[in-house]
Amino acid sequence: MVEIVFLTPFITGIIAFFLPKAISRQLLVATGAIHLFLSLLLWKNRPAAIFESYFSVTSEGLLSLLVISLLFFLISIYTIAYLKESEIQKENIFTGSMILFLSTMTMVTLSDHIMVMWIAIEATTLASAPLIYTHRSAASLEATWKYVLICSVGIAMALLGSVFITLAMDIGNVDAPLSFSALTMVAGELDPMWLKAGFVFILVGYGTKMGLAPMHTWLPDAHSEAPSPASALLSGVLLNCAYLGIFKTNKIMHAAGLNDFSGTILIVFGLMSILAAATFILKQNEYKRMLAYSSIENMGIIAFGTGIGGIGVYGAMICMIHHSLIKSSLFLSSGNILLGYGNRFIENTGDMVKCLPKTFIAFFAGFAGISGFPPFGIFIGEMFIIVGAFKTGHYVAAGIFIATLCVIFAGFANQVMKISFSDFKKSDFNKGDSNKTLGFKERASMVWPQYILLLTSLVLCFYMPDTLYQTIIDAVTALGGGL
Repeated sequence: MVEIVFLTPFITGIIAFFLPKAISRQLLVATGAIHLFLSLLLWKNRPAAIFESYFSVTSEGLLSLLVISLLFFLISIYTIAYLKESEIQKENIFTGSMILFLSTMTMVTLSDHIMVMWIAIEATTLASAPLIYTHRSAASLEATWKYVLICSVGIAMALLGSVFITLAMDIGNVDAPLSFSALTMVAGELDPMWLKAGFVFILVGYGTKMGLAPMHTWLPDAHSEAPSPASALLSGVLLNCAYLGIFKTNKIMHAAGLNDFSGTILIVFGLMSILAAATFILKQNEYKRMLAYSSIENMGIIAFGTGIGGIGVYGAMICMIHHSLIKSSLFLSSGNILLGYGNRFIENTGDMVKCLPKTFIAFFAGFAGISGFPPFGIFIGEMFIIVGAFKTGHYVAAGIFIATLCVIFAGFANQVMKISFSDFKKSDFNKGDSNKTLGFKERASMVWPQYILLLTSLVLCFYMPDTLYQTIIDAVTALGGGL
């Protein structure tokens, strides 16, 4: 049952490459619906895997899987309408790559073996690279190569880190499977020096894919050049998969009593990422790149909360879930903005409240949510992280954290206000693109997926099912978290 969840999209993804575009579109939505159904069954029954040494149903994996499945289903519905409006050649390659991307990300969430996790994360790079090159332009080609090369170097470092952990086993004379579950059980017997080295290399390696600074340089270009549905998957889902590899390795560090070492490094990388986002977001002139830097900020917040430990880990998990929901909504809305104005530059947009009123509601609500406005979940998660930082004595780090978030909000708000309310005269706009605002219609299927994502985020702030809450608690307990 466990293996079926990622094998199903793998098979349908390969089939999609050979189908006409109309059928491949239908297969995209059908696969999303089947995957969501299988994920809910897995959530309810939580069966054992056929290959128990390689795959396992864990709390943190289930959380990521459910978010992936829900997001992909809604994004696939949006994608159908998006493909009809946009000019994308070879749609079967695009839809097939999206489905294979779903398969590889699902495999990440269910992987328990260190090397299977590495293979799955590397496979996400190969499956998603064609999505970035969809428009076949020079800029998209550069962004694709940058993504592949930088992430491949990072993955190579993660592989080296995995090798170091096997050395920690050999030196400690530990005879156990090379799985995260088994290593967490025997972590106290592992050689601490090689275990520390393994964690550092895995953090840098998977941190490259996660978008942590200073390894984040691929992310703004890739998000800017990829079609909006692909950007929503890259930001809302892929980054979480890379974080999952770091989170599981950090569990081993905690079990080995090395949480001070790993926590300090996570705090440093988290703050560096938030500071990098603050630096670039202030003067950003493209709205998709602005959203990309916001993703870097949020990955920094998640890393910072994980490093803080205790209640901060709970806050990090809350931020992870709500960031995926809200940021995916924002990237889908950015697709409508691009189709409407025909331009990625903020200065060539404006008065969205009148030009694209339905998209404006989703985009502005997403901005409020991702900026940490109450009652959205990012606000709740950040509050837990700040409380955790003060409780553990990280006063300076908490001060930097709060100050930097204020700077990012100021820069983000300035750009969103320009897009939403600044004067926009079609006569001053590029004549070749000016009619696109008039010609683009906000179809229901290009708006309500964003509304559902935002509504889901909002509902989870007031009501969280017991099973979901307990799953989060189970995931963070190993890192000293919980309520």
